[in-house]
Formats: sequence, structure tokens, C-alpha cells
Amino acid sequence: MSWIKEGKLSLWERFCANIIKAGPMPKHVAFIMDGNRRYAKKCQVDQKEGHLHGFNKLAETLHWCLNLGIREVTVYAFSIENFKRSKSEVDGLMDMARQKFSLLLEEKEKLEKHGVCIRILGDLHLLPSDIQELMAQAVQGTKNYNQCFLNICFAYTSRYEISSAVREMAWGVEQGLLEPSDVSESLLDKCLYTCHSPNPDILIRTSGEIRLSDFLLWQTSHSCLVFQPILWPEYMFWNLCEAILQFQMNYSMLQKARDMYAEERKRQQLERDQAAVTEQLLQEGLQASGDAQLRRTRLHKLSARREERVQGFLQALELKRADWLAHLGTASA
Repeated sequence: MSWIKEGKLSLWERFCANIIKAGPMPKHVAFIMDGNRRYAKKCQVDQKEGHLHGFNKLAETLHWCLNLGIREVTVYAFSIENFKRSKSEVDGLMDMARQKFSLLLEEKEKLEKHGVCIRILGDLHLLPSDIQELMAQAVQGTKNYNQCFLNICFAYTSRYEISSAVREMAWGVEQGLLEPSDVSESLLDKCLYTCHSPNPDILIRTSGEIRLSDFLLWQTSHSCLVFQPILWPEYMFWNLCEAILQFQMNYSMLQKARDMYAEERKRQQLERDQAAVTEQLLQEGLQASGDAQLRRTRLHKLSARREERVQGFLQALELKRADWLAHLGTASA
């Protein structure tokens, strides 16, 4: 089955979609696509067939999201923990990844038509080299599209992502691009795999499991979490609508929490900057509570210099990642 499903919603689906769109709509939805193996057992087919049905459901769900105006989707396709499964199942999933990413590369016209940007989030080093190359080619081939975004978490866990971001900041300090005092929550945000995406508005997990399984732990602190009992291959348009309705009912509370968190971050950064300026003035033998204009000038300079360092570091980090991906994408050429 194609990654990009063409066609319109049914008349009844369009009617319900128009009603839902009257309320606040999510811009970014994340899915833990759970239940493929249980579906296979339920239908008395092998696990590979269950995973194939799961992929087909992903294509259908992307079609629904596109028609609902949801511009960004993130899916948990393969966890680092999944490498602990049986060799036959892991090999089967890798074979399916080869087939589906090869198919994706053949669908360039559809991807361009819909402006779909593909991003792979995870540690590609853990994957077979041919799959790394296919994924890199998909990312490179769609990097300039910006109508909608599909983030595929493959060889991913949130804890690994966070620790990787910390290592990137440590690299920035070692290279002299950052000062240790530049390290902050805000900077860590910008070093995550998801740095180019807004945080998810909704995180949906199917199959009835009520846990996040190390998925987007940092990014979903102010997201609407929806746990649905249906198995992923049986997911329906109405299940997605239910999740959106839950988001809409909690929208005001979620938005307030996000705004309060953003303000608290700003306040904490200002306090750190003020403390740093006070220390500077004391080291120069000046009174910390002296000239208010001098303090404002110092604060402005401190903030401007930090921003300049941070931007230089982020540009270097982006270039490092892009160079590695470009090299990987042309490795087999």
C-alpha cells in the first residue's frame, strides 16, 4: 500500500470533520501505534502480517490528518527497546522498513504534490547500513517541502534523545561555541531530534495500554494524552475524531499551562542573568544595587552575547547533522 493515500473523505466523514473544525484544531498529533502483534494473534495470522496491516493503517491515518488540516504527524515506528524482541521479528521489521522506504522513494510525485517533508528521528547508527541510506535519501529528497511533516521515530527512545541532546551541548562547550552558563532547558529543546517541530498537541496511544513507553517524554509535558482501547490496525476515523474532541475540551487548560511554563522559563533566565550581572559588578568593585541604567546595559549585552553564541552553536550543530545525512544519502551512489 502507498504511503500517500489519495481521495476524499466520505460524505459522512466530511460532515463530521466540518463540525470538529469549528473548534480549536491540533497542528501536531503523535501516535504510539500499538497493537499490531495482538491484532495478528486475534486474526490468527503471523506477526509480519500484523505489522503490515499496521503500516496500511498509518497510510490511512495520514490521509485523515491531511483532510482534517493536521499538518504534522509523529509516529513511534520502532523503539530501541524493540531490538530485544526475537531475531525473526526484528529481521521481519527491518525487511518491511526496506520495502516501505524503497516505496517511499518511488512516490516522489505524490510527496511533492502534497509538500510532505519526511524526518527520521532516532539513532540511525543502530540500523543496517542499507536502511540508513534509504532513510537519508527520503529525508534529503523532501527536506525543502513544507506543506506537511511526517516524523518517523525509528531506533528511538526519549531518554536516548535527551541524553544525545546533552552530549551535543557538551560538544558545543568543548568546541568553545558555548559557555557552560549557556546550557538551559531552552537550549536543550533546540538540540532534540524534534527541534524543528512544535510540541505535539495530542499524543494518542492505541491498544488500551496506559503508558508512554519512552516516547516524546520531554515534548508532551503539556500535551493532551489520549489512550484508546482499539488495536492500531483497527483504528478508525471516529477514533481520531474522539481524540480531537478530548483535546478541544481541554484546550483552554492546556494552553494556560503552556503559557505559564513559558513565562516561568523567561523569569528563571532573567534571574540567572541578573545574578551574573551582579557578580560582574562586584568583581569590578562596583555596588550591585548601583546605577540602574548600567545594570540594564549589562543585562542587554549579556543576553545579546549569549544569543549570538547559541545561534552560532545551533548553526554548527545543524551543519554537522546535515553533512552526515548528506554523506549517508550518497553513500551508495
